[in-house]
Amino acid sequence: MHTLIRSFLGLWYVLGALAQTEIKLVADENVTLPCRHSLGHLGIQSLDIEWLSNISDHGKQVLLSYSGGQVYNAENHKGRYSFVSKYLEGDASLFIRSLQPSDAGQYICKVKNAGQYQWSFITVIVLVKPSELACSSEGAQLEGKNVTLNCKSTAGTKPLNYRWVRVNLKDNVERPVQSTARIGPENQLLLHNLSKTDNGSYRCEVSNEVGKRTCDVDVTVQSVSNTGILAGVACGVVVGVFLIFFTVWLLFHKKEFKKREEEEFFNEIREDAEAPKARLVKPGSSSSDSRSSQSGSSSTRSTTNSASRSQRTHSTQETPHGEQRHHCLEKI
Repeated sequence: MHTLIRSFLGLWYVLGALAQTEIKLVADENVTLPCRHSLGHLGIQSLDIEWLSNISDHGKQVLLSYSGGQVYNAENHKGRYSFVSKYLEGDASLFIRSLQPSDAGQYICKVKNAGQYQWSFITVIVLVKPSELACSSEGAQLEGKNVTLNCKSTAGTKPLNYRWVRVNLKDNVERPVQSTARIGPENQLLLHNLSKTDNGSYRCEVSNEVGKRTCDVDVTVQSVSNTGILAGVACGVVVGVFLIFFTVWLLFHKKEFKKREEEEFFNEIREDAEAPKARLVKPGSSSSDSRSSQSGSSSTRSTTNSASRSQRTHSTQETPHGEQRHHCLEKI
């Protein structure tokens, strides 16, 4: 008997596998896997429903089940899977929240009641939209030069189709690129021998069977003469700024130099004003006074001697006779 049941189940599995459904779904969207049955009329208490996946290396895993009047969720997938609506009355479809590329694989819906089985086999293919595009311009946008417009999508289900157009951003009207433009090996747009007619916005569009992305690149061609003028103006501004800073620096240091000169001049005057005064020595001074006078600075002795000589010369001129000189000496 058990052998017969296993054979019967195996036959259903093979027939289901041969009749399995393939569904293409889009990543990051909420999706529903269909499963309909007609076993609910045999009694709710004996009804069993299981959703299994065969998408991991660990074999089949139970994602969601109903048994004995209770719904059970897998612990590691709680919140992502649920029954859609009237699963007891015949619609046991599986709701998956935010489908991921890793969800691709085979899913099995098994419904059992009173020894009767119904199976659904679904193969899920997850499609990914193109990723956000990275667009840029490479090369100097000057007359006669070449420019490369780059556009790259780093993710998305292949094949990814690239398309370049010119676009008027005001009214979003697209038109073909000029005949001189070429498409590079990595889907770049190559613009050769630039001229003013190449000015404008260029749009890159990347698409696959589930979506598309776009990005715009602006091209503004400048003449070589204008570039020279701009470069000259830039250099002039730099030189002007340098001269201003140099002038300020020069004035500041000149003021500091003048201030140091004035300080040195006043210091010299102060040193001259503080020189020791000269003192006349009387002829009848004692030896101790003479020694004390000799212990003075050399400048004081010089000043004293000079003063003495000047006084004697003056006395000689006023008293030519000996009496007058003697009289002067007595007064001293």
